[in-house]
Amino acid sequence: MKKLVRDLMHPGLHTCRPDATLGQVSVLLTRHHVHALVVTGQDGLPVGIISDSDLLAGEWLSEDSQSLAAMRKLTAGELMSSPIDTIEASQPLRMAAGMLIEKDISRLLVTEKGVAAGIISTSDFVSSIAMQEKPLRKTVADVMSDAILVCREKTPLVSAARTLTQAGWRSVLVVDAQGKPQGVVSGKDLLPYVENGVDESLTVQDIMHPALTIDMHARLRAAADLMIQKHHHRLVVIDQEDPQAFPLGIISSFDIVAEMARPGSIWQK
Repeated sequence: MKKLVRDLMHPGLHTCRPDATLGQVSVLLTRHHVHALVVTGQDGLPVGIISDSDLLAGEWLSEDSQSLAAMRKLTAGELMSSPIDTIEASQPLRMAAGMLIEKDISRLLVTEKGVAAGIISTSDFVSSIAMQEKPLRKTVADVMSDAILVCREKTPLVSAARTLTQAGWRSVLVVDAQGKPQGVVSGKDLLPYVENGVDESLTVQDIMHPALTIDMHARLRAAADLMIQKHHHRLVVIDQEDPQAFPLGIISSFDIVAEMARPGSIWQK
């Protein structure tokens, strides 16, 4: 039986008003453990989406008091993405996956007969893979991204935020002088600093979290299980036969969605 968007979507919406400050948005994102909020107008209808990536884009502006003051005046309505990309709940899942890939976005607003009903995101696709009865005949090495964005431990937070924004990445791997992974800094790690700005003395080493690793030969289901269990969107890929070697790549929830959308995938049969 063909699976539809409604079978996988997350029903309901986490919302904020257009006049919400970026500080208030960061609190809501953290409280609900989500990557984005739907911005609703006075009539309660969705008018845009604001994500942790949108907050990151302004993070580097806090280099001085004047730019920080300007950023703190910004609201969700001013920084949100609009119009919202939508899909009807009755559409096949492959169409949703295709839209995420084609538009290079992380989520879609799901509607039921034109009325907002929920969200479907890359995380939902990852969850669905983890629930499959049979593991895929693909390994992490088959779909991982070979490129890795890295920085040293003493890199200032402001510099790391700027680099993430310019590169279009959601995280950076922190390494020591020998290239050994020390941790990861993601957009979520930076959210607490949106409202009050970043102390210029803070470095990535001060806020990084431990890097989650997975063997290159592991099944995709194992990668999906680990992402869901630890609430991470990406894993550092290593070769367990040579654990001291530099990481081989990164596998993210987006990589798994891309595999699902690939012609010949079990999701396209």
